[in-house]
Amino acid sequence: MGRMDYLAMKTDEVATAVSTTSTDLIKSDLKEISNAAKKLLTDATKLGSLGLGTTILEWIASFAAIYLLILDRTNWRTNMLTGLLLPYIFFSLPSLLFNIFSGQVGKWIAFIAVIWRLFFPSRFPNWLEMPAALILMLVVAPSLFSDTFRDSWVGVVVCLIIACYLLQEHIRATGGFRNSFAQAHGISNTVGLIILLIYPIWALVLDIL
Repeated sequence: MGRMDYLAMKTDEVATAVSTTSTDLIKSDLKEISNAAKKLLTDATKLGSLGLGTTILEWIASFAAIYLLILDRTNWRTNMLTGLLLPYIFFSLPSLLFNIFSGQVGKWIAFIAVIWRLFFPSRFPNWLEMPAALILMLVVAPSLFSDTFRDSWVGVVVCLIIACYLLQEHIRATGGFRNSFAQAHGISNTVGLIILLIYPIWALVLDIL
């Protein structure tokens, strides 16, 4: 074998080794990219599910607050400051419902409620006073205030403070946490107040994460 043939073989071997190394590096890079993409997709799915969970809790908490508000004006009749449910609903009401009731629909409801209350006070039900006040609050709230605080941690903290206050007042009024389930409508009232507490806690945890 001549020197030229030997050099040619060595060159081919080096070229093959370099080609193999390059192929392995490309495969390794593609594998890392694939793993990173899968991890990104998994994290995005988790965050999306958390956001969906927050939205569901927001709807549930809003309806629980409305239920407790109407219940307090009918047959619950507690000495608690249940008027705090109004700002809770204001800050936790889903954007879809907020936009509906703060728009023309809410204006018509508020207008009818005011006319009814002014000219037919004896026929205006007591249980409608707080819901009517809620509609008025949604309609007359400045957009700067609602846009700034409703979808921020400030509104969540306000909801948390209100929920903690109402729950501890309810437990104290019923003589303890266990007794709060034994009173008339105790289970529904206590569970409703606990739901009010769960939503802001979950929203704050999600903001921290």
